Amino acid sequence: MEAVRRVWGYDTLRPLQAASIEAGVSGRDCLTVLPTGGGKSLCYQVPPLVTGKATVVISPLIALMRDQVRGLKLNGYEAGALHSALDREDAREIESRLLRGDLLLVLAAPERALTSGFCALLAKLHDAGRLGAIAIDEAHCISQWGHDFRPEYRRLVELRRIAPGVGMQAFTATATPRVREDIVRQLGLEDAEVLVGSFDRPNLTYRVRHRRDAAEQTIEAVRAMHDRGEGGGAIVYCLSRADTERLAESLRVAGLDARAYHAGMDKGPRHDVERAFTNESLDVVVATVAFGMGIDRSNVRLVVHACLPKSVEAYQQEAGRAGRDGLGAECLLLAAPSDGSRWERLILRSASESGADPSAQLALLDDVRRFAGALLCRHRALCEYFGQSYEPENCGACDVCLGETREESDSAVLAQKLMSGVARTGQRYGAGYVADVLRGAVTDDVVARGHNALSVFGLLAKRSRKEIMVLLDQLVALGALRADEHRVLRFGARGVAVMKGEAGVRLAAPLGVRGAGSERRRERGRVVDAAPLTIEEREVFERLRGLRKRIAEESEVPPYVVFSDATLREMARLLPRSPEQLLEVKGVGRRKLEMFGEAFLEEIVAGAGG
Repeated sequence: MEAVRRVWGYDTLRPLQAASIEAGVSGRDCLTVLPTGGGKSLCYQVPPLVTGKATVVISPLIALMRDQVRGLKLNGYEAGALHSALDREDAREIESRLLRGDLLLVLAAPERALTSGFCALLAKLHDAGRLGAIAIDEAHCISQWGHDFRPEYRRLVELRRIAPGVGMQAFTATATPRVREDIVRQLGLEDAEVLVGSFDRPNLTYRVRHRRDAAEQTIEAVRAMHDRGEGGGAIVYCLSRADTERLAESLRVAGLDARAYHAGMDKGPRHDVERAFTNESLDVVVATVAFGMGIDRSNVRLVVHACLPKSVEAYQQEAGRAGRDGLGAECLLLAAPSDGSRWERLILRSASESGADPSAQLALLDDVRRFAGALLCRHRALCEYFGQSYEPENCGACDVCLGETREESDSAVLAQKLMSGVARTGQRYGAGYVADVLRGAVTDDVVARGHNALSVFGLLAKRSRKEIMVLLDQLVALGALRADEHRVLRFGARGVAVMKGEAGVRLAAPLGVRGAGSERRRERGRVVDAAPLTIEEREVFERLRGLRKRIAEESEVPPYVVFSDATLREMARLLPRSPEQLLEVKGVGRRKLEMFGEAFLEEIVAGAGG
């Protein structure tokens, strides 16, 4: 614990962190599942400080490796990363330092770890008695039942033969019981300790909304984030490259500083966006899911999914980019019936090109459709999906528990009427047209087709077009209907059963955006965000953020590597006036106290008025 306090400035460890670190220190095989922001990296960073032996970490993202190494060095921890962006001379220097015992931690991509050169390095390290552990980050990539399966991860078991007797620890933020079993089996973990933390992120507020206009709804969410005045950034996820470009442009037209990010961009501009966001000179990125896994910015206050994600695991990980510092953050999911069909086409095309079986990915897609369409506490739904129970009756931090949705008084009968509208019009039209028929709209198209004479015409005359379309969306999410690539509604797997009243359904009536009542309920909920800063405290906080940004630019590191927002907020509240008092602030270690303490103490005195 002394090493943790000295290097990272933490007085305590979370229970599973302590158990995982102990497994690493003792050389046992272990699988650790902690949610994003749960402190997984600390679990493989601490053991080398205790054992004096190096840990080799397999990590898939160069950007994350770079930031992690920079942060560790700033804490006085010797680490390095081997990746394709290094020139040969720098790579050799890292390898030499590792063999000499000068480095405690080395990160490498799975592709590099499987090369003959790296395997030879690992063998030398093992034979010299310098290898303490092999850590596999993002271990869900090993399983075909995971949301981001990568074939090269399956070969990582080969590293065990190169370093016999060395413990292997696997880490992931998202793994169902089935995926956890697959990870243990594929890596050949022996007598593995499986540590699973809570999947609940009580500081996140989850909302699912019908997507009426992605740009308009995203602009509204970003402006609300700015209005809260807590700083921080926003990530907006889109399905396609074209979507990111269009949405980013719409945000810029609305006066927001937003930029697109996707794999189709040239490397230079793409890197510029990534760096700008990480360094907090850009606060809104509109991106494909390629963005985020390599970004460790801790003060993301908003994550918007402008399209249904491809799985619950993907949603948990992507939404988990918000609030990594433990402070409150918003997660908004905008979904439409056509999203599932778009994902299906992509999955089937990819499977056709690779020869893989698409059934596992299609099953994951069905799961996320049900998550989005179910009238169930979002925190409960996520926990139960990952095999954990959820005790609170009301989370106080999702659209369902905040009273922003309510169940229709007679969902079964309403569902039958909606299904009848689709059936009587021949399963040939989209949600808008079916809604027109059901509400009794005398449009040219309805009259021309004679649908104003159908028994279902005007069956839901008291409902608005928008309401009916949202209800039809829910039936798609529940599997009663499906929407093809042209957004035409047809009966889904549960369609006939719902039509006959044989399958129970719960339909939610959306109440729109949250109001004052919702805010009051949230204050009584489980959200663990600290109380809002006072005006005086906020002034100090903003001064400290400015100082942090200047120091980060001079040190060529992301601002969060200097201090997190949570640490700055605590400084603004406690107003420490001496090095000893500053050291009591969570997140202030001795090395950072030596490097930055004087500057932050001076800023605190200036901000607090002397």
